[in-house]
Amino acid sequence: MEWPTLALLVLCYAGWAIGTTWAAAFWLPFGVALSGLCIALQSSLSHEVLHGHPFRARRLNEALVFPALSLFIPYQRFRDTHLAHHRDAALTDPYDDPETNYLDPALWQRLPRWMQAVLRANNTLAGRMIIGPLLGQLSFMASDWRAIRAGEGAVLRGWLWHVPAVALVVAWVSLSAMPLWAYLIAAYLGLSILKIRTFLEHRAVERAPARTVIVEDRGPLAWIFLNNNLHVVHHTHPSVAWYKLPGLYAQNRAQYCARNDGYVYRSYAQIFRHHFWRAKDPVAHPHWPWHRG
Repeated sequence: MEWPTLALLVLCYAGWAIGTTWAAAFWLPFGVALSGLCIALQSSLSHEVLHGHPFRARRLNEALVFPALSLFIPYQRFRDTHLAHHRDAALTDPYDDPETNYLDPALWQRLPRWMQAVLRANNTLAGRMIIGPLLGQLSFMASDWRAIRAGEGAVLRGWLWHVPAVALVVAWVSLSAMPLWAYLIAAYLGLSILKIRTFLEHRAVERAPARTVIVEDRGPLAWIFLNNNLHVVHHTHPSVAWYKLPGLYAQNRAQYCARNDGYVYRSYAQIFRHHFWRAKDPVAHPHWPWHRG
């Protein structure tokens, strides 16, 4: 049993309940902001759950994050796609990495210019936070719809289990002080915050271990992301709990920095300064199709 994770789950749900009730009644923007932060935190806690925390029993862990606070992402689909993402040799692969934003250059060339412009904007941090949740959701749902039509039962089950998880949250919100339209804004805000973390987690280089970032941030965002900003440490030790990652990194900093060829940022403030309006990467994968090493 991992008490820090359990305590954080209690804090997350308590904050979310306060955000949708007292805070929303006091001042609606305050309620939306608090709820959005808690939605982002629950997503980080869901990430802990799918990696086997805080209990050894998978069903018990998944029950802890059953309410779909974010509304849009079925937990089971998040679990399955994220575990597939952990095949490090496939990181940034336009076809085999389900979390990548890189496209096959041949597909990129066939896109209309307006779509290319949208995707270029999405490759800035500002774009990723503003339009990224919408683009990601549309792409994710289109992919899952194709899978369902192809007869993939696990994908359909993931969405069916999502229905009661969303209904539970909508029922709460309908009885709370927060209008549903405001809660939709809070859910979008939560996903937008998460896009800060995923914006540059992986880069397209030939050596697989060098594709994963380290962001040496110890501020509020690192806490909301449950230290997953030390992303190469997580990929190296995916079963290690969130509160142990900083200690591992501190003990072996030189080793991790060598592992990812110095793909290191000092803080999220540095990332905002460098990439808020300026893209870090091209949309078309720069080494496709010969990057698979």
